[in-house]
Amino acid sequence: MSESTLEILPELKQIVGALLFAAKEPLTIKRMRKAMIETGNGFGGPYEQYAKATDQQIEGALEQLQEDLDKAKVGLNVALVAGAYRLQNDATCGPFVRALLEKNQAMRLSKPALETLAIVAYRQPCLRSEIEEVRGVSVDAVLRKLIDMQLVRVVKRSELPGRPWLFGTTQKFLEHFGINDINDLPGSQELKRAEPVEEKKKKETTGEFPELGKQLKKTTADVEEDIADESMAALDEEIEREET
Repeated sequence: MSESTLEILPELKQIVGALLFAAKEPLTIKRMRKAMIETGNGFGGPYEQYAKATDQQIEGALEQLQEDLDKAKVGLNVALVAGAYRLQNDATCGPFVRALLEKNQAMRLSKPALETLAIVAYRQPCLRSEIEEVRGVSVDAVLRKLIDMQLVRVVKRSELPGRPWLFGTTQKFLEHFGINDINDLPGSQELKRAEPVEEKKKKETTGEFPELGKQLKKTTADVEEDIADESMAALDEEIEREET
């Protein structure tokens, strides 16, 4: 292959930029490297060099891409959200993009929904009863809406009597609010409860039986069942069962 042909091969930062532009969801470095390996092995020849790209080289390419975007002032930047990278518009350009996409009214959360979402975000995993204790009202309808919007999910079942569900935020929650990790929430350490309600209630019910308390703690640690894909019908059934 001629030298002129080799010169038109893209730089690593161009490749990661194209991948982020084409992706419908944030990409991890692992996923970007996988695409490079498949391309390198599939096309062969000069493309084989891309199959050897390391995580460090891809991270460096992402940093170079961000520097170029900053210098060019094209209204785009590389953001790290939920442990993955995406290409997004600058915040200052947001109103124009929303107007173009007619999304100025999209994802509008009511005050009760925002309050409920905040409680779940800062205190997750948390019980429905805990949310209602903080808000002072029933949150059934609000929780259903947040689950429908894919901002809240069922994390697992509690080991408390009746095995009520524990709720937490989703990957979409992180993506929507541009947060890389739940601990990046402002004031997260100050606003988190000192002790999870589930653990507090366990101590109240097992305070006179330390061995039983230890066993419950061990059982809780072993239970990691993810039932986030449970249907809404099942959620309704669970709520009705708890209320009877």
